[in-house]
Amino acid sequence: MEMLKLVKNDPYLQPYNDAIYGRYKYYVKKMSELTSGNMSLSDFATGYLYFGLQKMPKKWVFREWAPNATCIYLIGTFNNWEERPEYKLEKLKNGVWQLEVPEDAIHHEDLYKMKVYWDGGCGERIPAWAKRVVQDDNTKIFSAQVWYPKSPYKFKIKKFKPNVSPLLIYECHVGMSGEEEKVSSYREFKDIVLPRIKADGYNCVQIMAIQEHPYYGSFGYHVSNFFAASSRFGTPDELKELIDAAHEMGLAVIMDLVHSHAVKNEVEGLGCLDGSRYQYFHEGERGEHKQWDSLCFNYGKNEVIHFLLSNCKFWLEEYKFDGFRFDGVTSMIFRDHGMGSIFGSYENYYNLNQDGDAICYLTLANELIREVNPRAITIAEEVSGMPGVAAKIEDGGIGFGYRLAMGIPDFWIKTIKECKDEDWKPGHILWVLTNHRQDEKTINYAESHDQALVGDKTLIFHLADSDMYWHMSKVCGGTTIRMDRAIALHKMIRLITIASINAGYLNFMGNEFGHPEWIDFPREGNGWSYKYARRQWHLEEDHDLKYHYLGDFDREMVELISSEKKMNESPVDVLWDKSDDQVLAFRRKNLVFVFNFNPVKSFTDYGILTETGRYDMVLDTDATRFGGFGMIDDKQPHYTIPNQDSNQKKGWLKLYIPSRSAFVLRFADKD
Repeated sequence: MEMLKLVKNDPYLQPYNDAIYGRYKYYVKKMSELTSGNMSLSDFATGYLYFGLQKMPKKWVFREWAPNATCIYLIGTFNNWEERPEYKLEKLKNGVWQLEVPEDAIHHEDLYKMKVYWDGGCGERIPAWAKRVVQDDNTKIFSAQVWYPKSPYKFKIKKFKPNVSPLLIYECHVGMSGEEEKVSSYREFKDIVLPRIKADGYNCVQIMAIQEHPYYGSFGYHVSNFFAASSRFGTPDELKELIDAAHEMGLAVIMDLVHSHAVKNEVEGLGCLDGSRYQYFHEGERGEHKQWDSLCFNYGKNEVIHFLLSNCKFWLEEYKFDGFRFDGVTSMIFRDHGMGSIFGSYENYYNLNQDGDAICYLTLANELIREVNPRAITIAEEVSGMPGVAAKIEDGGIGFGYRLAMGIPDFWIKTIKECKDEDWKPGHILWVLTNHRQDEKTINYAESHDQALVGDKTLIFHLADSDMYWHMSKVCGGTTIRMDRAIALHKMIRLITIASINAGYLNFMGNEFGHPEWIDFPREGNGWSYKYARRQWHLEEDHDLKYHYLGDFDREMVELISSEKKMNESPVDVLWDKSDDQVLAFRRKNLVFVFNFNPVKSFTDYGILTETGRYDMVLDTDATRFGGFGMIDDKQPHYTIPNQDSNQKKGWLKLYIPSRSAFVLRFADKD
């Protein structure tokens, strides 16, 4: 059997070559089956142009796939929500139903649903392909809404070319992005947050909770309507305006795409849409994700693949998104959703616990996305470490462009909680940050929205705890050792995490300046309060507070990493690693990163062997403008002194390295 490049590059995968090659052949077979060998995958994934409510010349056409239904009516404000004969759908072949009505029968902003009958019952349902869904303020009932404005939004930028090397992601949630205790809008995000992201140096905006979801507190992960942009934040045109504005600023925009599961709701979602539990989902226990209280797609059905692939293309074409961060990839590719597995050896990835249909779907999705937009960004939220997730399809991989390094934030939290400062080993820290497959691009991050949710703590809160409430003021309250430590380590953790990237870096909005407290969406348990579902930007802007120190540092850090062209593609050349001192130095292209994690010891004339020449200080975590003690003269150039051994190409940098600090030197001139 043929050996693919994924296996050739990793001899430890050779025992599993048959499984890897088998997955690839299954993908090729499924591709041929879906496209009949005479069209592209992009041509296949056009369901959103056929199903749902379509405006045609002089008429409306509505179609739905509902194989178990016995009768369907379209009901809405246009017919007083009544089952009228002229709105009864006709059954076509393969479980497809269709209705045609005159142009003047339905109007922009009309509300509608389906009334579906099946053997033994009936119910109102929102169409699976609905492109807009709204909730009544009084009754809280969701309905589909016709959205065909006379003057639809027209994109100013038709073809956007992102510049994302390295990929610097600012993860956001539109609804909680404002200062006020409310749900913020697409337009408020465009006007207030986008300029901040641009000024902070990030080049990609990752937006959560775009797909419509009935429960706001789900953070957008219990999706009900896959083609509908959440109406909580505004209209489809306002979302398009936001994306267009981001593109004008040079920012790529990707969305959290949830294809790993669906909400159980029946009236709003896909659950029991045509009276059956297995239309889109697996039958029996396999169709339910017990830990997430949601439904699991059956990726073995071509109709489900068609629905999900069309969904990918829809967001790319209709809204001009630049790609996706696929949620819950681990849950998709393992039959036990990765919940009962310990991924200690390669055998755990090839033991019949894998869902071959899900793996095939994800491979098809990546192929499709790049057919539609060759520059598209695809990121896998995948925690198991399965080989090939972010490797090329033709090499035997699943085809994602990037994999989230999900173990890194867990490592930081564990280190802070369980390891004394004097036991931190910087060499081990660097090993964790760079421990990834060489054939995959990864996204490093110290923390994301996951670490900020109620019940957990952000890094700054783990470090400072209650001192955050009393000692973040510069004019009163003074400081404490714990607060000084928190500010110092917050910067150091971020610097070493971004300095060690091989492809990209992610930050959740507000965490760059140490946003206090947690995220807690309105719910019964907190009196439906929005107090913790917002971002307090004024904290960073108030220079009587210390938050701006962290924000200012993050801004300069991101700018520095961006300025060193293709730094992320260069090797991490370790110059010095001494655990006893807790000192680490490594070089990437022209930048030398020096870290002293020692909580009590500073070092003078500390020697680090590197290329001979002059080095200039370009970033210092201990600078007073970043809330440090200013122990280093960052204007002073550093020159190597001769090395006594035979290697005259390298010399000693003699450095003063203050306790619990880090700095970056740029190679400026050869001797």
